[in-house]
Amino acid sequence: MNRRIRTARLRLVAAATAVAALLVGAAAVPAATADHRTASAAATTLTSKELHQRVARILRDAGYTGITVEIRDGRREVRARAGVAERNTGRPMPYGANYRAASVTKTFVATVVLQLVAERKLSLSDPVEKWLPGVVSGNGNDGSRITIRHLLQHTSGIYRYDPTEETGDTAEAFEQNRYRHIDPEEIVAGAMKHRPDFQPADEDEPNPQWSYTNPGYLLAGMIIKKVTGKSWDKEVKERIVRPLGLKRTYAPGDDPYLRGRHAHTYKLFPGSTEWTDTTVRNVNWAGSAGSLISTDHDLNRFYAALLGGELLLPPQLAEMRRTVAVNADYEEVFPGMRYGLGLAQQPLPCGGDRWGHGGDLAGGTVRATTDAHGRRSVVVMTTGATSDDEQLLAAEREVQALLDDVMCARKL
Repeated sequence: MNRRIRTARLRLVAAATAVAALLVGAAAVPAATADHRTASAAATTLTSKELHQRVARILRDAGYTGITVEIRDGRREVRARAGVAERNTGRPMPYGANYRAASVTKTFVATVVLQLVAERKLSLSDPVEKWLPGVVSGNGNDGSRITIRHLLQHTSGIYRYDPTEETGDTAEAFEQNRYRHIDPEEIVAGAMKHRPDFQPADEDEPNPQWSYTNPGYLLAGMIIKKVTGKSWDKEVKERIVRPLGLKRTYAPGDDPYLRGRHAHTYKLFPGSTEWTDTTVRNVNWAGSAGSLISTDHDLNRFYAALLGGELLLPPQLAEMRRTVAVNADYEEVFPGMRYGLGLAQQPLPCGGDRWGHGGDLAGGTVRATTDAHGRRSVVVMTTGATSDDEQLLAAEREVQALLDDVMCARKL
């Protein structure tokens, strides 16, 4: 399996750890992907029994440790699970567990920025230099050419720096840095040591270059603080978490532990034959790019509220849903995917689109999606990630097909 495919899979929703940042190459998506999507289009019902069977099959085929699915269809909730929460005890996967939402954080941050736009406290066309003078500079980086829209849409060209570039992506490196405090500003500074992937296009360019980059969202979080005087996570709490009653969504800061019930996350690092428990770790460095902790229930509520118009006024929601094409890496793995402001758009095989985001963080993944009006939403959370490219791609295909089937089903 070519490494470019793995790069795209890990970065679709890449959480705050874009471990595959340096992987490059070229290959086509296997024909089985198209076949699976065609088969998905025929689904008209998805019973509880069928859902549980699908989830169990995904667990087996993907080699996950555990998987949970929560569907919200109006006021009705449907759940399924398979696997274990802990490899050494066999404890079953818990429903409603706390987990690291990773890059789903980006949708929360983009929502706050767009609320500030509605309040006329900033503009999407504001250059980064206006709010963070001198921060984006050097090696061809120019904050006067990059706007807030560029940051939120991944069209800034800022290098996708990740701390694993220095530490390495090994089990030993993970253990050595498990509790390490890294300020988000250090990640931004690391990105500035590299030339940008490209120079940003004018905002009215319909087909700008696109490249997923976590430092862009760290900059967005820094701008939120500069504009409001409060940290990005406090603004998320006051503007989104409290109003929606998301009781178990929070930013952990330097706290390496997960509160309450949760499943353990595991990763089989390249070159290793033993699983590493990655549950306990400091993710302060991920900040506004991917540090939130949440639950499937909270995320379903959030995306339903967002697409349902509860959080943004129509003009700002329209801006969020104003999408551009993603780059070739993503397009190969996810045909037709487009990206708005902190929100991904994917075509459904039965017609229409689904909207959402997801995240990957060393041993755990989250996939959250909803329909255009927030009436039906689904969150899939998995634990246990191998370093096998074939298995990673197959796992992603099955999860994406399940999301399609849930959204296309006439009856659940």
